[in-house]
Amino acid sequence: MTKQIYLDHAATTPLDKQVLKKMMPFLQEEFGNPSALYNLGRRSLKAMMEARKIIADILAGTPNEIIFTGGGTESDNLAVLGAARANRATGNHIITTKIEHHAVLHACKQLEKEGFAVTCLKPDKDGIIIAEQVIAAIKPETILITIMYGNNEIGTIEPIAEIGKALLKYNATQRQGKQRVLFHTDACQAAGTLDLNINRLHTDLLTLNGSKIYGPKGVGVLYKKKDVKIQPLIVGGGQEFGLRAGTENVAGIVGLAEALRLAQNDKEKENARLTALREYFLQGLMKKMAKIKLNGHPTQRLPNNLNVSILNVEGEAMLLYLDENGIQAATGSACTSQSLDPSHVLLSIGLPYEMAHGSLRFTMGHGTTKADIDYVLKVLQEIVEKLREISPARLDMGESKKHPKYKK
Repeated sequence: MTKQIYLDHAATTPLDKQVLKKMMPFLQEEFGNPSALYNLGRRSLKAMMEARKIIADILAGTPNEIIFTGGGTESDNLAVLGAARANRATGNHIITTKIEHHAVLHACKQLEKEGFAVTCLKPDKDGIIIAEQVIAAIKPETILITIMYGNNEIGTIEPIAEIGKALLKYNATQRQGKQRVLFHTDACQAAGTLDLNINRLHTDLLTLNGSKIYGPKGVGVLYKKKDVKIQPLIVGGGQEFGLRAGTENVAGIVGLAEALRLAQNDKEKENARLTALREYFLQGLMKKMAKIKLNGHPTQRLPNNLNVSILNVEGEAMLLYLDENGIQAATGSACTSQSLDPSHVLLSIGLPYEMAHGSLRFTMGHGTTKADIDYVLKVLQEIVEKLREISPARLDMGESKKHPKYKK
């Protein structure tokens, strides 16, 4: 049987055994509806309240600021659509970036159909958005800013704390007596890796989910500061403080809280291990093949993320050959992995069409070893050599030959 090496942890992670153990009672005997008055339901409610407190403590918030959802996409939608619609009386302008997850970008497109104006900030060549850039884009009618914390494709870490601090100062000096500009960050990739303390980040809304941190799929969190108004997307019950109707996924909620707790406990040690592994991987790639480029910031990036472009080779072809050799990786975000269009993130940081098409994303995890990386390096070198022999493209690193469709 072919050796299996999973390097797509940014898409999803396996369920941790400790998390599964915590969830099991609520998948079997403790199946009560937390809205029920009898003891079986009250036990489910208690477990959910404990999970809410664990997450609130990690974020330095309060339990009534934690809203459970069906995943990161729903949390992003609830933050962006919910906050915009609830605060429309005070303005209709949203600020975001060109490198956000589609859960945010598509929500913003929906708001444009409803009459909102959206400004999409362009990052620099490493994918960085700076605080001054954000503040300069604010208009009198701006009501919400939404910027991703750690990018799911290129791994770049945005200076959320600096942006939040600058916005705090702006609100204090320019919005006195008026509705402040709200700040949301999608922190799905940042959980277990970066600081999630909302008092240091100065965020009003923050998105998390379970599937990126060895927790269950189909469960997410939206942190909402207690004075922030949002409009629910799902109605039909009074659950989640009236902001998300439907019987709660108690097992998933308990699992998410345990996964986040474990991730926070192991953060420093695992970050150091993955950073060293990532650098070893990158140096190996640079030694073994020519015409290769690192995408994203060289150091201000998630510890486990390595995104590279290999010139004169199609990313999809490399991916299929890697899969035949038991290696799972990606060419872009998981939500668009079946599309043949190049990544919107890579195009936004100025990558030529051909380089964007020749990209691979490797995201390592708890089980990744140096031996795994050595195997990938060997296999990938052979794949690239084979594909370059039959490729009609003969571009050099300095050439920029964009497809007409992507001139903008």
